[in-house]
Amino acid sequence: MSDAPPTPSEAFDLLLSGNRRFVAGTPEHPNQDAVRRAETAPEQSPFAVLFGCSDSRLAAEIIFDRGLGDLFVVRTAGHVAGSEVLGSIEYAVSILNAPLVVVLGHDSCGAVAATRAALTDGLDTNSFVRDVVERVTPSVLAAQAAGLTDNDDIIDEHIRNTVDLLVDRSRLLADKIEAGKTAVAGLSYHLADGNARVVTTRGLS
Repeated sequence: MSDAPPTPSEAFDLLLSGNRRFVAGTPEHPNQDAVRRAETAPEQSPFAVLFGCSDSRLAAEIIFDRGLGDLFVVRTAGHVAGSEVLGSIEYAVSILNAPLVVVLGHDSCGAVAATRAALTDGLDTNSFVRDVVERVTPSVLAAQAAGLTDNDDIIDEHIRNTVDLLVDRSRLLADKIEAGKTAVAGLSYHLADGNARVVTTRGLS
């Protein structure tokens, strides 16, 4: 990567090329040595924000074959977005000038499964799991209203809704997209083969 910051499209290509290496079993493990550690100690300039599900199988730097200082990672169960998430993303976009925000969902998502079960059988818990389920519920209801029944289709709907939520709630992010300085993409990760499939994009051609 050159010293000049990448455009949103270049950042997206950089991320996807790393995923292709991971899928093919030919990772390069870039920016993971002592030199990179020293380079990034004074400051960071990540080329992408990765807002993903907390699932232990979605280690961002591994599945996109990146290293230190490349990705600004924010993760919550079911990639549910509260004010802390929005603030973290806005920090990376406005202060660190990250040109790309990625929402990363995946198949067999436990948060989506729990929400579907709760809508059918009720949620018998007073724990904070309820908060996750309540934040995923609009996506599941929207999918059902659209006649979607396949689990992958419902997960795609949740990814799209999360992308829309980020752009709708963050004026800063929306303005950056309109100015061509940042883009947002929604990807769905397939656990078995490691492929990150594009679901939706905002600000990318």
